[in-house]
Amino acid sequence: MSHDTIKRRDFLKLAGLGGAVFASGLSGWAQAVKSGAADEFYFVQLSDTHWGFNGPKVNPEAASTLKKAVAAVNGLEQKPDFVVFTGDLTHTTDDPKLRRARMAEFRDIVSELKIKDVRFMPGEHDASLDRGEAYQEFFGKLHYSFDHKGVHFIALDNVSDPGASLGEAQLKWLAQHLKQLGKDAPIVVLAHRPLFDLYPQWDWATRDGASAVELLMPHKNVTVFYGHIHQEHHHKTGHIAHHAAKSLIFPLPAPGSAPKRAPIPWDEAEPNKGIGFRSIEADAKGAQYKLAELPVPKG
Repeated sequence: MSHDTIKRRDFLKLAGLGGAVFASGLSGWAQAVKSGAADEFYFVQLSDTHWGFNGPKVNPEAASTLKKAVAAVNGLEQKPDFVVFTGDLTHTTDDPKLRRARMAEFRDIVSELKIKDVRFMPGEHDASLDRGEAYQEFFGKLHYSFDHKGVHFIALDNVSDPGASLGEAQLKWLAQHLKQLGKDAPIVVLAHRPLFDLYPQWDWATRDGASAVELLMPHKNVTVFYGHIHQEHHHKTGHIAHHAAKSLIFPLPAPGSAPKRAPIPWDEAEPNKGIGFRSIEADAKGAQYKLAELPVPKG
C-alpha cells in the first residue's frame, strides 16, 4: 500500500482511538482492478459482544461496552460501507425467553448504528442450544453470501451444530456456490469459529473446517475473518489468510498458554486492554487489506 493511500485512509486518525495496523496482501485483485469490477471501500468487524454477560471481575462495564463501541463506530468521520458482527452477539443461557430477550436488547442497541448496512452472524452462544431457532427469528439466515464492490462475501455457520461442524448440507452449498465464481475472484469468508485447528482442546476449531478450506483452496484470492477466540490472531493455510478479531467484552489467553480457557481478569489500570473492534480497508489499487485494530473508548 502506498504512503499516499495510508495518509488518505488513516482509520486510526479518523477514529481518534489509536491502535495497530496489520496489512494483508490480496494477490488476486490486479485483474479485478483492470476490469473495473473492484473499488476501494472499508468495513468494520465487531465480534463476541456477549450481550447479557455479567462478570464484575472480568468486565465491570459489561452493560456499557457494546454501547460505547456503537458510539465509536458512529463517531468515525468516514462512514464504513457496512458493519458485520461475527458471532456471539449474546451470552449463552438455557432459558429460551431470556435468550430472546437478550437478542431483542442487542438488536435495539445496534439499531443506533448510523450505518445502513449491518450484517450479523451467529456464535455458539447464540445458536448451539436451539440450532439457531431464536437467532433466525431476530437476524435471519445462518449462512448466506453477498457481493460488495467486486468482492464476494460468504458467511458460514459453524456454530448452530452443537458438534461444531458446518455439516454436509452447508458444505454442499459452499461447493455449488464456489463453482459459480472464477478462480481469480476476490472472496472474503466470514465465520465465527476458526476453520483450521487452532487449538481444538479449547473448542478453537471446526470439525469439518478442513473440508471448507479444501473447497476454497483452488481460488487464488481468499481471506477469512472470524471471531470466537477473543483476541487478534493471524494464520495462513496455504495462500489463505485467516484473521481473528478481538472481543468487545473480555480477552482470552493465547492458545494453550494457560491451564484452561478462562477470561483474563479486568485490569483497572488498563480497563479496556485486550478488547476492541476492527476496521478493514480494501485497497483495490494497492491490492491489499489494511486491518486497523481499534480499542473500545474509555469512560
